[in-house]
Amino acid sequence: MPNLMSLIEGGDNFQKILVVESSAYVKELRQRFSAAEIFLVTADEDAAEIFSCDDVKAFVLDYREERLPFEEEFFDAIIGELTLEVVGNAQDIAAGFSTYIKQTGVWLTSFKNLRHWQVLEKIMRGSLNNTVSRLYTRQDFERLMYASFYKDVRFLPQVKKAPTEMLDRLLECGFENFGGDLEVEIWLVRAARSMPELALLKSMYTPEVRAEFSRLIHRIEYGVELELSVKKFWQLYDAAGMFSDYAKNFIDEVVIHRENFFANMKKYSARSELG
Repeated sequence: MPNLMSLIEGGDNFQKILVVESSAYVKELRQRFSAAEIFLVTADEDAAEIFSCDDVKAFVLDYREERLPFEEEFFDAIIGELTLEVVGNAQDIAAGFSTYIKQTGVWLTSFKNLRHWQVLEKIMRGSLNNTVSRLYTRQDFERLMYASFYKDVRFLPQVKKAPTEMLDRLLECGFENFGGDLEVEIWLVRAARSMPELALLKSMYTPEVRAEFSRLIHRIEYGVELELSVKKFWQLYDAAGMFSDYAKNFIDEVVIHRENFFANMKKYSARSELG
């Protein structure tokens, strides 16, 4: 049966990992990423005490109610099962997690499938007692992730097969079995802050260089000290050893008024790297 570790890819090199109420993953993460800093947040004091050792930093808190004690863009990965199941405002939590993940980082989580045959069976019998926890369809969760500032969302199913007669009954009642999702009990999710190609590009330069590049791009876009901003843009471009595809992708990501930006660039620069 796949779990959240199944979403970790061969190229992942996590240096800082936050585990949210899923301490069972700590040992496996330590084996997989021996040099990583691993942090744990949990409301369970006993679990925090067990994992409070030299190589795991444990914090006792309720992530649904308390702000996490970390800097923004601190983690390469946040991992936690069913983290949006019992929350007041799911988007607040999802967007909040995104602020702690690096631009090149990911959030690994999961959710119970509202369309699983056992859930639908309970609804049909009028016996679904899910007044506290949240269930989602894959489409609902995907929309939630994109609304919470994630750019690349992938899913992996945990399947619990339906009895043939139950599946036939659901199909007869008009339930479509999209990609077999009536038998997906839990969806595992990998939500990344950036598209894969942009994540690779972002990993090539420091956050300080990217922040200064973004600042200069916005100044050029809005015509702020235009001649000086264009000059500093190219100075940074050359000093950092950037290449045109990186700059173009970066501009596409941060610029709102593209015509303004390129018109302002041309006023004080004849360089052709950006097309």
